Amino acid sequence: MNNRLAFPEAPALDHLRFSNAFASLPAAFYTKLMPTPIPAPYLVAASAQAAQLIGLAPTAFDNDVFIQTLAGNRGANDSQPLAAVYSGHQFGVWAGQLGDGRAILLGDVAAADGGRLELQLKGAGATPYSRMGDGRAVLRSSIREYLCSEAMAALGIPTSRALAVIGSDQLAMRERPETTAVVTRMAPSFVRFGSFEHWYYNNQPEALKALADHVISGFYPELLAAENPYQALLAEVTRRTAHLMAQWQAVGFMHGVMNTDNMSILGLTLDYGPFGFMEAYDPRHICNHTDQQGRYAYNQQPQIGHWNCFALGQALLPLIGSVEATEAALSNYQALYGAKLDELLHAKLGLVTHQADDDKLLDAMFALMQASHVDFTLFFRRLGNLRVDDANADESSRDAALRDLFIDRAAFDAWALQYRARLKMENSQDSNRKLAMDATNPKYVLRNYLAQTAIEHAQNKDFSEVRKLQQILENPFDEQPQHAQYAELPPDWARGLEVSCSS
Repeated sequence: MNNRLAFPEAPALDHLRFSNAFASLPAAFYTKLMPTPIPAPYLVAASAQAAQLIGLAPTAFDNDVFIQTLAGNRGANDSQPLAAVYSGHQFGVWAGQLGDGRAILLGDVAAADGGRLELQLKGAGATPYSRMGDGRAVLRSSIREYLCSEAMAALGIPTSRALAVIGSDQLAMRERPETTAVVTRMAPSFVRFGSFEHWYYNNQPEALKALADHVISGFYPELLAAENPYQALLAEVTRRTAHLMAQWQAVGFMHGVMNTDNMSILGLTLDYGPFGFMEAYDPRHICNHTDQQGRYAYNQQPQIGHWNCFALGQALLPLIGSVEATEAALSNYQALYGAKLDELLHAKLGLVTHQADDDKLLDAMFALMQASHVDFTLFFRRLGNLRVDDANADESSRDAALRDLFIDRAAFDAWALQYRARLKMENSQDSNRKLAMDATNPKYVLRNYLAQTAIEHAQNKDFSEVRKLQQILENPFDEQPQHAQYAELPPDWARGLEVSCSS
């Protein structure tokens, strides 16, 4: 007997109903405009998991309405498209007015969890905030953002999502002519730290208050009961940012452009440009070729997160009311970051208790990794295979794959003895620890060379590698033995890969 319910099919894109809560703000916050159509759009890739968040069926991807709407060629139901204005500090320097120079917000739709998600088309044409730009995004950068948004979500790191990439043969000039694309981004809100800075530095306290009230009522309603809701807002954003920085560091992710206009008021990873995942471990690694001074190097990200929170605090100061109250809201950043990172690193090492000398064990581990330029992802993944009682690790042991990552293997052996002793202190069981570590340390991350390979295929109209890579990255903790080559050390040719602000 059939005892399964016949669920109704989820709606196609044409059935979504848009509103635009951001459009309820005063007219100075945005410019209403339609996306600029692109010729002959085609689907590059679409995320079924992201679509689920707004109740879309995978069959929607086969619908021409889906492609035309997400290309910006067709209006969405009840949509009020707009580009938002904001400002920001770029590489530590006040840059003045910025804004959505190539992104157009369609509006927000109901989400499956009962909330709402905004849909934004990145690469949808010029806006009043384009600053002499063409308003387009190239296929290369669109694929990178699409893949990394979905990969970060699968890693459990707060992020904007990417619904689809729509391509076109239309060309845009970067270092050379490149084909263009539109990526559909989703988030509860795209409000940034720089959104607040804009009104503060333009001395418009009424607009600043309107934005803060919009964010609190829409996304932090629990703060309305606080004695000082604006101070509570800064404290909560500081907490989320501190935790986000710890999550980035723990997985080896580098954002590349941590300007205040790229920092989410919701603590999400936002605006994927010249990002990278750590390979050969170097805490000073700079993933953005444009960042000549190393402001956004891997080991600088935590303190830049703190700096950016101070920039937000400066902008909120007129609402909070005093320097002392503002500083109090910011004061817990370092402790919050340190505690979260400590929690994550203990999990990465399979440690369930905290001991007095754990910092020394961790410091020694990272020093060894740096000295041998050990691959970050492979090290932590293979560490889960280490056995507590195999104290005489040699090339024939189960630890060989881990040990072989090090140039100075004797130094690794000495550290491994300390690590084993630490595991014995809490009676760690190999099989249970491996399960926990494999659920924490991904086997698959979006390495630059993997993205580049997928991009090169896509530039020849072969999107199979983009879609395959997406499926692998949606399950980063699974073994996936059929895809083991995607977890290997990068090939020699990948050493020359560079990404910049045009990426």
